[in-house]
Amino acid sequence: MHFTLASSQEIVAELGQRLRAQRLLQNLKQEELASRAGISERALRNIERSGQATLDNFVKVVMALGLAEELGGIFELKPKSIKAMEAASVKRQRASRGPG
Repeated sequence: MHFTLASSQEIVAELGQRLRAQRLLQNLKQEELASRAGISERALRNIERSGQATLDNFVKVVMALGLAEELGGIFELKPKSIKAMEAASVKRQRASRGPG
């Protein structure tokens, strides 16, 4: 699925389906994963069925599946040119206060 052309509802539904696929791959029942994640089975069913969840519950499920590392690349700044890379490597500092 290309997220660029998808609606927000399509994206969250796809993420829910991917979490379900990961749960099944790990041979976990919904009850067991919900318990590991510290959320209700109903909340897990909602995530898997429609992608609807709080961000906190979504992250709890990701962590319970051992997939936290997968979140590491989300929203990372990716410079597109050498100039942008150089600018990203220079830490921004506040101007010093003048005498005063």
